Amino acid sequence: MHADLVPRSTPRRWAVAGTAVLLLAGCTSAAPEQSLPDPAPGCPAGRAAPAADRPVVSLEFRLDDDRRTVTGTEALTLTPDLPVDELWFRLVPNAPQSSPNRLHVDAVRGPDVTGGEHVDASAAEGSPGGLYRVDLRETVPAGRPVSVELDFTLRLTTERTPAGFDRFGVDEDVTWWASGSPLLTWEPGVGWARDPFVEVSGETTAAAAADTTVSVSVPGDLVVLMTGAQETPRAEAGGRQVWTSHDPVAREVSVAVGAFETATVRTGATAVTAGVLPGSGTSADELAAETVEAIRLLEGRLGAFPHPTLTVPLVEDGEDGGGEEYSSSILLGSADSGLVVHEVAHMWFYGMVGNSQFRDPWLDEAFASFAETVAPDGHTHEEDLDLPGDVGGPMTDFADQDDYESRVYGKGAAALEAAREAAGADAFDAALRCYVDRQAWTIARPPDVARALADLPEAVDVLVRAGALDRRDAEAVAD
Repeated sequence: MHADLVPRSTPRRWAVAGTAVLLLAGCTSAAPEQSLPDPAPGCPAGRAAPAADRPVVSLEFRLDDDRRTVTGTEALTLTPDLPVDELWFRLVPNAPQSSPNRLHVDAVRGPDVTGGEHVDASAAEGSPGGLYRVDLRETVPAGRPVSVELDFTLRLTTERTPAGFDRFGVDEDVTWWASGSPLLTWEPGVGWARDPFVEVSGETTAAAAADTTVSVSVPGDLVVLMTGAQETPRAEAGGRQVWTSHDPVAREVSVAVGAFETATVRTGATAVTAGVLPGSGTSADELAAETVEAIRLLEGRLGAFPHPTLTVPLVEDGEDGGGEEYSSSILLGSADSGLVVHEVAHMWFYGMVGNSQFRDPWLDEAFASFAETVAPDGHTHEEDLDLPGDVGGPMTDFADQDDYESRVYGKGAAALEAAREAAGADAFDAALRCYVDRQAWTIARPPDVARALADLPEAVDVLVRAGALDRRDAEAVAD
């Protein structure tokens, strides 16, 4: 998420069927292929593939005619790499910063399931709880799949949340939700992430990349822009439409439903679809072109874009709007170019290279802020390097919103910029691509960064002094 940056018709349907893009608004452009240097010694020759036994998720959403109530069913299969006797899900809408939206699990079932219960986890007052525990009949050994289905209800409000621009919202022409279903909190090799919510407005999830299918039933001829490669919508009874998509590596899912005018532009192997609402100060063509330019700039430093599709719905167009990053989809509250670069960078950092956003928030937010410098007029953070406090640490370490943003976004980006300068841009960029390719589709930790920079001690020293890396971890990796 990035909430600090400020910016400067009739709905049309679009579809992505497999890898074929149907252009119903906008234009196409052929982006030139960018050549990258050969991998640094010791780096993988190519990007790591997602785990074959990753979770499989099927989500069915139904937006009611009131456009404020979403009912749904989540079917999930987890093949744990550790024994489990319960399953844990995070209910993100019940966080204090997203109050007063509410997510409630109505029923749970499965061949191994005995029941379930909402658990507080420092959720907002009046919510059913921030976590949901599913109880199993017996311990499931590592390597044996376990399946569960959950029915849920998500209630959205038009009230402004404490977070300001948020991942949930309702307006006259649009409804949107993200992390709006029970989110499995499994971290491979570690186990369940049952972290509490915090008052600071920021993400606190740890989610494995999952093979995810989504269907959304909506009233009338509204357009849906969401995570995954979308198929042509089909009609159903009562004048409704069902939109479906598939993302083989989604960590979390976003959905925007509204009177969008859309434009689709292809860059390399990726189809970008932007959507704007009636009266927006930005056209769909302009937003698509801006997103494509961000992808091209970032690919020059980070390697190929992680997804074959990217949807970018502009759900608000205000001066104080922010953005919310999701797998192959971005919710925008502003069309500011710097914000677009930041959120596109999240497709690499958190989308592909995952992290525990509670335990190590700098691993996605500092890297995404650092990536903003690729733009011709990219903002640098040099002045933030001497701010007090460590860049690293969990969400509970930050005193308030300003402390969190200044240390993670500001000082974190400044430390990465200074590390790049100390090591040399070419060497640092090669090591960064090594980190991206090796940690693709995993949940990374700070020692993974130290490992990627092991041959660049000057860069490691900068990050240690900034409190991003621990000296002992860096020395252990170097040894």
